[in-house]
Amino acid sequence: MTTGIAWEEPFCGEGNNCFRIGTDAEGNAYIAVAGQEEHHLTDSRDALRALIRDIKAGKADHLL
Repeated sequence: MTTGIAWEEPFCGEGNNCFRIGTDAEGNAYIAVAGQEEHHLTDSRDALRALIRDIKAGKADHLL
């Protein structure tokens, strides 16, 4: 597992892969498939907040 990243517990949808969100001391945010944390996406915590807000606002509903 990548060091320096504090990973949250996995979030799992029914029948889907489990995703993990993590942060580090430098203000970066990470998203990875659980068990594959070494292959993560990295951006700022502000970008992660914006992504979560947009998903909650329904901007990704067309993907369902």
